[in-house]
Amino acid sequence: MKPQVLQLDVQGTPQAWISLEQAASHYATGAVVWEDGAGPLVTMRGGFNVARGVQSRLEISPIIALKGCAKVNLFEHTPAFNRRKLFVRDRFTCAYCARRFREQDLTCEHILPESRGGTWDWMNLVAACRACNSEKADRTPDEAGMKLVYLPYVPSRWEDFLLEGRNVRADVHEWLASRLPKGSRLN
Repeated sequence: MKPQVLQLDVQGTPQAWISLEQAASHYATGAVVWEDGAGPLVTMRGGFNVARGVQSRLEISPIIALKGCAKVNLFEHTPAFNRRKLFVRDRFTCAYCARRFREQDLTCEHILPESRGGTWDWMNLVAACRACNSEKADRTPDEAGMKLVYLPYVPSRWEDFLLEGRNVRADVHEWLASRLPKGSRLN
């Protein structure tokens, strides 16, 4: 897996995971305002300057902030939902029996059943083991007499970047984790 760079806006808000080549392009065009991380992610080497006899070199940091402001307020956008991110958000823990499970032993459980208008979104889904999901069946938790041991929530921008499950360098992980909301399950 190729390493990726965390791209931020000038204020430090995560914008995207970008490739080394995209990051190099930002460095070459002077768009990088500041950078962070414990040392360079990689050093890219180019051709030789004949007049000076020096090879061109770019040290790419794991976290870069670009000039300008984001055109879109990313806090107004709900992070994309997927099964893996839900299980990581819920720490691979069943919302009903509170036991931890392997990913393949969990299901996406609708609090309000899909057959009754429940949606596939962060606030209506929790991780549940197959036994609890089967016991609850097509009922609400109250109807089934099952209490949720934790409540669903929409991940913050910083949580979403951690939930994506990429191979994140320790320094980048620490940088993102230091900006998580106080009540985050990812702390």
